Amino acid sequence: MSTSDTAATPTSSSRAAAAGPGASAESGPGGRWGSLGPVGLVLAGGVSVQFGGALAVTLMPRAGALGVVALRLLVAAVVLLVVCRPRLRGHSRADWGTVVVFGVTMAAMNGLFYQAVARIPLGPAVTLEVLGPLALSVLASRRAVNLIWAGLALAGVFLLGGGGFGGLDPLGVAFALGAGAMWAAYIVFSARTGRRFPQADGLALAMAVGALLFVPLGLIESGTKLLDPVTLGLGAAVALLSSVLPYTLELLALRKLPAATFAILMSLEPALAAAAGFLILDQALTTTEAAAIALVIAASMGAVRTQVGRGKVKTAPEA
Repeated sequence: MSTSDTAATPTSSSRAAAAGPGASAESGPGGRWGSLGPVGLVLAGGVSVQFGGALAVTLMPRAGALGVVALRLLVAAVVLLVVCRPRLRGHSRADWGTVVVFGVTMAAMNGLFYQAVARIPLGPAVTLEVLGPLALSVLASRRAVNLIWAGLALAGVFLLGGGGFGGLDPLGVAFALGAGAMWAAYIVFSARTGRRFPQADGLALAMAVGALLFVPLGLIESGTKLLDPVTLGLGAAVALLSSVLPYTLELLALRKLPAATFAILMSLEPALAAAAGFLILDQALTTTEAAAIALVIAASMGAVRTQVGRGKVKTAPEA
């Protein structure tokens, strides 16, 4: 069974039942954001996470890479636990296993990525990282046309990287590629968590797992620097922009969007990172980078049109 098959979404009635007595399909985070549609949710999350990433780069001199990750995960976990108030009882061992793996995956993805951007520029780091979701899109899809869209997006990714990455720090490149592998795993386990837990409950629990893993590492690297009020404020902003908002939107989107299409939509991330770098880090776009952005946008539009066409022919099964 392909990943896109396993990402089949429960209907509105089944989601309402999962949320508990008296809840409707429109209640909770899904109801407030559902009007955007799954594609809109992914794009909104992408904009948020890339601008949060650019802000995190400015925070690293104060808190270090591990310190930034620790702040990001801790603040996000506290916010999500307070807002979602997830139930701890009534879940199977498989449910808990899924949410723990999801949390470990998120922690590893964040840790590796920030180690990468501490060594190489934001644009190339995201460009390399997005290779993970692109590989997932090829492996998960059984439709030949998706290979075309993935190939087009891959061409844009490499074009955005200037046609090669030989001038970059090798360790930074390795960290970015590792983050890409964890990103692919994040997509898979985000979808599984979204199906096993109502609304964003699973995300809140997974974020708490990630925070427990990284807070000790952040304290070892940065110590009392993490308690500086300015550092805490910037860390909270990074957490909201890079974790709370985008992860919630993506989890909701993956309840309706097959993982293969979601993975190709992630090809937009280098373009969003370039825009964030230009606006926040004063990194100008070149003609080549603009052409690369056009390629990844074309690939993403093609993937969405393919998915819409497929949805007209085949309706998602009842959960």
